[in-house]
Amino acid sequence: MTGEVWHQQLESYLALRRALGFTMRPEERLLRDFVTYLDTRSVVTSVAQVAVEWSVATAGTNHARRLSVVRGFLTMARATDPCIDVPGRGLLRTGRRPTPHLFTRDEILALMTAARALGPRDALRPHTIATVIGLLASCGLRASEAIHLDVKDVTLEDASPRLRIRQTKFHKSRLVPLHPTTAEALRTYAYRRQTLGYDRLCDAFFVSERGTRLTYHTLARTFVTMARQLQLRGPVGTRGASLHHLRHSFAVDRLAAWTREGCDVHLQLPALAVYLGHVRPQDTYWYLTAAPQVLEPAAARFERYAERSVAS
Repeated sequence: MTGEVWHQQLESYLALRRALGFTMRPEERLLRDFVTYLDTRSVVTSVAQVAVEWSVATAGTNHARRLSVVRGFLTMARATDPCIDVPGRGLLRTGRRPTPHLFTRDEILALMTAARALGPRDALRPHTIATVIGLLASCGLRASEAIHLDVKDVTLEDASPRLRIRQTKFHKSRLVPLHPTTAEALRTYAYRRQTLGYDRLCDAFFVSERGTRLTYHTLARTFVTMARQLQLRGPVGTRGASLHHLRHSFAVDRLAAWTREGCDVHLQLPALAVYLGHVRPQDTYWYLTAAPQVLEPAAARFERYAERSVAS
């Protein structure tokens, strides 16, 4: 297959994936680099071998991810040219997934208290940071979804308070129902935003001190600083509690609650997937860490089942 044909195959693959809802921004960069790498090879006897060589040609620990991206592309290319060999799965070692920090209720309250103590005085910033943390913890939103909310996306005065999450990951939009206490916290924030003179400075619901939309960098940096102060995260250069772990905590807490209530978790997972904005229920498993609050109720139910089986 010539270089020109490879580039044509790549354009077709990218168009197909985008039509399915994938943004393909990082993948496109990697795949273009791979096709360019193929062009530099005068003789290619095994595309699979070249793919492995390209995947490990850079420093870092994402070699398995690079090969996985190319595998998808080559799998489609083989449909038009059966001579193309596709590298098998598991050829390169994957990196270990960092264990997420699962926040307790007390830790979340401590973070919100620390946020309210932030300066400057008589500013909206402390209320903004505290309210965003509470919203992420209570709804399991992505941080980017929270900061991209506009005022028009937040319905609080209706009988069914809700958020409209617009065109986020995979170009999906969804409605997120709010618990009454969460809706009340958002009403309080909106009132403070108005009384402190930040209203109508921009369309965003969460406003920065500059009168613009709150940025992810500012939110994440502030969160990490507070997490270190509360000893939820180690010193600079080490990993620990992060904003995204609030989403993990929400998913695990919801699963634990269903387990305690005796619900069939497998039947409930599709609902949780929709609420979290996942395309497939399988994607939700990434968040469902085997935590004690999940395993202990499940173990207790199994023991009761075993005791009844022995008794009968």
